Amino acid sequence: MPEEREGEFYGKNGEPRKFDPTFKGPIQNRGCTDIVCCILFIIAILAYIAVGILAWSQGDPRKVIYPTDSRGQFCGQAGTPLADKPVLFYFNIMKCASPMVLLEFQCPTTQMCVDKCPEKFMTLVKAYTNKNDFDYYKTFCKEGVTNTMGIPEILKQGLCPAMLMPSKPFTRRCFPALGERGGVITVGNNSKFDDGRGNMRDAKDLLDGVTNATVVIEARQVVMKIFEDFTQSWYWILIGLVIAMLTSLLFIVLLRFLAGIMVWVMIVMVILVIGYGIFHCYMEYAALKGTAGSDVTLQQLGFQTDFAVYLQIRQTWLAFMIILAIVEVIIILLLIFLRKRILIAIALIKEASRAIGHVMSSLFYPLFTFVLLAMVVAYWAVTAVFLSTSNEPIYKVFNETACDYSRTTCNPANYSTSLEKARCPDSMCLFAFYGGETAYHKYLIGLQFYNVFLFFWCANFVTALGQMTLAGAFASYYWAFVKPDDMPAFPVFSSLGRSLRYHTGTLAFGSLILSIVQIIRVLLEYLDHKLQGAQNKCTKFLLCCMKCCFWCLEKFVKFINRNAYIIVAIYGKNFCTSAREGFFLLMRNMVRVAVLDKVTDFLLFLGKLLIVGLVGIFAFFFFSGRVKAFESTAPHLHYYWVPILTVVVLSYFIAHGFFSVYAMCVDTLFLCFLEDLERNDGSAERPYLMPESLRKVLNKKNKKEPAQ
Repeated sequence: MPEEREGEFYGKNGEPRKFDPTFKGPIQNRGCTDIVCCILFIIAILAYIAVGILAWSQGDPRKVIYPTDSRGQFCGQAGTPLADKPVLFYFNIMKCASPMVLLEFQCPTTQMCVDKCPEKFMTLVKAYTNKNDFDYYKTFCKEGVTNTMGIPEILKQGLCPAMLMPSKPFTRRCFPALGERGGVITVGNNSKFDDGRGNMRDAKDLLDGVTNATVVIEARQVVMKIFEDFTQSWYWILIGLVIAMLTSLLFIVLLRFLAGIMVWVMIVMVILVIGYGIFHCYMEYAALKGTAGSDVTLQQLGFQTDFAVYLQIRQTWLAFMIILAIVEVIIILLLIFLRKRILIAIALIKEASRAIGHVMSSLFYPLFTFVLLAMVVAYWAVTAVFLSTSNEPIYKVFNETACDYSRTTCNPANYSTSLEKARCPDSMCLFAFYGGETAYHKYLIGLQFYNVFLFFWCANFVTALGQMTLAGAFASYYWAFVKPDDMPAFPVFSSLGRSLRYHTGTLAFGSLILSIVQIIRVLLEYLDHKLQGAQNKCTKFLLCCMKCCFWCLEKFVKFINRNAYIIVAIYGKNFCTSAREGFFLLMRNMVRVAVLDKVTDFLLFLGKLLIVGLVGIFAFFFFSGRVKAFESTAPHLHYYWVPILTVVVLSYFIAHGFFSVYAMCVDTLFLCFLEDLERNDGSAERPYLMPESLRKVLNKKNKKEPAQ
């Protein structure tokens, strides 16, 4: 470009790199960077450990494991008087039909722990006349009931339920054994029952109570079935993941020796796999033609806990077919428009393959990152559970008639002699929920917020450490004049040591910025959830715009951080300087960045897509029993899509783990390649260090040294 325009361009985007004969890759003599942020990160980690210790000392995970009776005691907990009473029994399940249940998640009826659910119909009046029946009945009553007490006295003090009905345990709770006979709701094979107060009630009257009491139970039922499917298929899921890992490793090895051929094979295979998916969806769509009920729309069907129902509808397969067809067309169009740039991307992938061949330990580094991330996730999850269960039991007044003290807190120890009981004789003091009024409980939401924020910060720090470590290892390969003689003996370990010793503060700084953006996104999602019932269109629009903007900001920060870590790994500068230099370097080469680097990312994404597609198709035919050879081998499941989705999702993460090494290698080599173009001109004094394959594609040549 003309000299004046070139100066103006570089003035806006920084000065290009100057030739430095002493530069031979990542600088060894460097100092600590971003020390203030390093100290802040260490203090935050120590505070995080303190929060964990506090949560573990105050929390009680039993509150999410065992059901709780009206006294706040845990049913079935080992080492307690209720150890042999694992099931929760409701005195009057019909009171759960109250709309307040959906707000307070607590039925306004006495609840007690029993060893098993009632197995037959029985009223207190009838049981009282027979000693054996009354002894059986008393197993579902509070302590203190004797044969000398009268029925009115027992009912007045709320010591026994007015009736028992056949029930079945579900999620450790007794629910009426409802059934259907001739279109009529039954309980215990009877369409009517005696409510214990001389009234005959229809069995359908129990439905509202059971429905409200099982608002969360239905979801738990699906979760239990999914859990059972996992217990039946975990062995085969592991085999599928091993296949995904071996397939990914095979692709990496083949890319090392046959990069050009493998990329084209990868492209063709992706097109064929998606094409087969379109064909299979069409065959399923055509096979359901004329089948009863197959023309029902998804909107008419609504949400169903049995997801297999959706596969019996033609519209489901039509939707799958349209989605796959759109993906197929997009991929083909991108390949047509980018066919020339693919050649340059293949040359870059070939060089990345050579780099990985010299730094083979880099392929196993994602396992180290995975272990660290697993520790971070485990610490966050355990701390969150203990924090959420570190409240105290709160008791409230529940009553059937009007009462001024309704829903106020009470003390069950002296409630029988309290003013509330005197003013409201039919009221009860029952366990409501877990809470507290102490300073610790008031700031509990703040501790949960801190737990989430530190989770993001630590997870982003681990990811950043991996990026900087791999960047340093691959940069040492690129800038080595004689490969591998000029490279460190252990490039990954050398780079990891430099990153932790000198740049912990820089890693903490970059991950802190990203974590702040992510926590804002979480708060926006929380706000959106809270305002779902609002009808203000303007508020919804603004919230949607903010969510979109912060999503874009998060992607931009990740892009800046990634390139900043590469510059830090090479030159050892602080975060802000490295981020600026990396950004300006890319801005000075915007065309190459927009085309070459993104085309390479696209090709690597196709590789991940191919592995996931191949493993997913294999999992589908195995778990669905569509292939007769697998019918006797495949486990019998409630939802065969559970292991299929598990294998597909985890296969993607496995493939992403292997290909992320390639992606980081390509990004590092790409930045080094851009710096090489600025530092050197191909002369004998300033030769290009890029490989010959890249020089040929870019029409760059190293001039021969003059004869001596």
